[in-house]
Amino acid sequence: MSDTAKTPRNNSKNRTHIPVDGFTIEALRTKKLEDLLEIAASLNIEDPNELKRQDLIFEILKTQVQQGGFILFTGILEIMQDGYGFLRAVDQSFSDSMHDAYVSSTQIRRFALRNGDIVTGQVRAPKDQERYYALLKVEAINYLPPEESKKRPLFENLTPLYALEQIKLEYQPTKLTGRMMDLFSPIGKGQRGLIVAPPRSGKTELMKEIAHGITSNHPEIELMVLLVDERPEEVTDMERSVKGEVYSSTFDEPAKNHVKVAEMVIERAKRRVELGKDVVILLDSITRLARAY
Repeated sequence: MSDTAKTPRNNSKNRTHIPVDGFTIEALRTKKLEDLLEIAASLNIEDPNELKRQDLIFEILKTQVQQGGFILFTGILEIMQDGYGFLRAVDQSFSDSMHDAYVSSTQIRRFALRNGDIVTGQVRAPKDQERYYALLKVEAINYLPPEESKKRPLFENLTPLYALEQIKLEYQPTKLTGRMMDLFSPIGKGQRGLIVAPPRSGKTELMKEIAHGITSNHPEIELMVLLVDERPEEVTDMERSVKGEVYSSTFDEPAKNHVKVAEMVIERAKRRVELGKDVVILLDSITRLARAY
């Protein structure tokens, strides 16, 4: 599916700026580093090999932008205590960056924005003493027209119910883990579960099997895997093994980052549920998350 199809846009006559020809930020984020370096070379960007991936993406965007143009930016909203917010990169850890886009409290109130919303809009580069990009115009919220965001219910006002629909985990005759869980410890939509086992007993492999069962049998479920205080190589292994969104805060990150990533994932899941989606979060591990708090 093309970026245009994914991101609803308003009629061009309502735009305040001229759109820029070239790559959008979400298109660049999906490209390999080698492809980004090739694009940078074609744009005559100096020393692209010396830049981190995120900085390289924004150097490409800045080079593309001409006078009177704008950058079409997609990010996840984090609202601060003072009422304003920032659009963070939709990556593994929602990390803070100088390339985040500032969202005013007026825009947040006008469009009824909430923590964890995916916002697409026009942003401009910082001016004078400004430190961040600034959101000029909201074009889509959670990939839907902005007007739709005001119609959704609040997650806290939804009615909790006992699980009524089972999540089938058996996905291959030769894989017995899912079959055994279906027989002895079935899980359903809306249910919570806890894996209790000693170290080195295969908890991570069990989570992978659960993930495979969900993605194979229930394509309507949006799977989110949250890894807290894990080794980076384990994060890579999970990303390559699971057909879902993997978010992480590795052991070299401070405890406050573990908490932030966990809360952003939960908020993102709430926003999807408010839109009528089924969401499953697999967390590894709740013990390390409790220590972070």
